[in-house]
Amino acid sequence: MAQAQTLVNELKKALRESGITYADVAVHLQLSEASVKRLFSRQTFSLERMERTLELLRMDFHDLVERVNSRREYVSQLTPEQEEALVGDTVLLVITFLVLNRWRYDEIRTVYDFEENLIQQKLIRLDRLRMIELLPFNRYRLLTARNFTWRRNGPVQNFFATRVQTEFFDSAFDQPEDELRFVGGMLSEGSITRMHEAIDRLSQYFDELVEKDSRLPMKQRIGCSGVFAIRPLQFSMFSQYQTGGDPQGE
Repeated sequence: MAQAQTLVNELKKALRESGITYADVAVHLQLSEASVKRLFSRQTFSLERMERTLELLRMDFHDLVERVNSRREYVSQLTPEQEEALVGDTVLLVITFLVLNRWRYDEIRTVYDFEENLIQQKLIRLDRLRMIELLPFNRYRLLTARNFTWRRNGPVQNFFATRVQTEFFDSAFDQPEDELRFVGGMLSEGSITRMHEAIDRLSQYFDELVEKDSRLPMKQRIGCSGVFAIRPLQFSMFSQYQTGGDPQGE
């Protein structure tokens, strides 16, 4: 009931922001204005009537859920139990990645060879793990940030190091969409801090683009991953020849 109330309230806000009145909705739904007012006050929208109302806003149900999600604060780090559950179930991990990237239920069914009941089981599992909240008609809202922070030396970080990292860099990076650039130099601690801040901004920008492009048809989107990192590093090819003196020669 709380979910339905949240969605109806968000629909009301969207109509108000667009200058669409109850009278406009009544004409579109072929109902009296009084009936439309009752739909909003009692939260008794059928899915069909809600979708038809969203047509006035040139939105769909997914857009409405995203509006609700945009107002929420997300969990930025998983618990050890949540991480263990993800790396212990490959299908759950795949569906989690898709859900975090705003894939819709029908898109998962179309692109992946998962049985309908299997997807539903995994969505229920994510709901019980408190990573999503299931909504009617296999919709959901996220409870975690799309790019949550891995626990240091935790299950997800270890999984990345042993499975994902090697596969990611096993590439010539020679395709039009690819980019690999390695830079090196000597920085002060203050400059290193500024580089950390720049990486944070770049990661945030990536997430903003993912959010923006999630509204595009699936055929217009390409699965992408990026690694943005910086750390003090002395390559072994250099250190093996050093005597232990100051690297600046002072």
